[in-house]
Amino acid sequence: MPDFSGQRAIVTGGTRGIGAAISRAFLAAGAEVHATFAGNEAAAEAMRADCGAPERFFVARFDVADYAAAEAFFAQLPGPPQILINNAGIRRDQVLGLMPAEDWRRVLAVNLDGTYVMSKLAVQAMSRPRYGRIINVTSPSGQRGFAGQANYAASKAGQVALAKSLSKEVAKRKITVNCVSPGFIDTELLADLSDDHKKAFLDMVPLKRFGTPDEVAHAVLFLASKEAAYITGTTLEVTGGI
Repeated sequence: MPDFSGQRAIVTGGTRGIGAAISRAFLAAGAEVHATFAGNEAAAEAMRADCGAPERFFVARFDVADYAAAEAFFAQLPGPPQILINNAGIRRDQVLGLMPAEDWRRVLAVNLDGTYVMSKLAVQAMSRPRYGRIINVTSPSGQRGFAGQANYAASKAGQVALAKSLSKEVAKRKITVNCVSPGFIDTELLADLSDDHKKAFLDMVPLKRFGTPDEVAHAVLFLASKEAAYITGTTLEVTGGI
């Protein structure tokens, strides 16, 4: 495992599911972790109580698409972050012909606007020290598209395009920008599906199992490490081969 001692990591949506696994992995590797969340106080408190290193774990509740709230969050940090993980995201699935305009706007706001807001402020903080790692947690939906997910797929494809452009803008400041694209991961999102839906998804995976949040976290930690200094503008798929 890479050593992140002395580094400060921000993990948006960092108190549940894949985000919680990423937060725990950074803590285990010695980092100071600032996990953001939008509304689930119970999950945040449970994560704080069970994080294993409460002296290095901090939570902040705000909407990542709210520019003023994000600015206030960065202003209260004890120093510049070395790592930003854009993991916060929502889904509001519906076929496009029936999708409410608010559901389109809200998914794009959280998933894509939030990535822009947090990345912009992180770049400003990382530029003077001339070091940083920005990683967007995206989805195969952005490449392949799934029925009923036009808003989600558009937001995830946008994250990849943003990473490619931003990686070229900040390369000379030794800031890398990449994406990790998890496939079907065994979180509460899969737990809510019917057995028939789970079987249909499992049939799509060549490795014939769902991934774990920890497996996604390991991929994120690699791209965030100093050893990954020559990797930027790319997407690492953690999909079991789909």
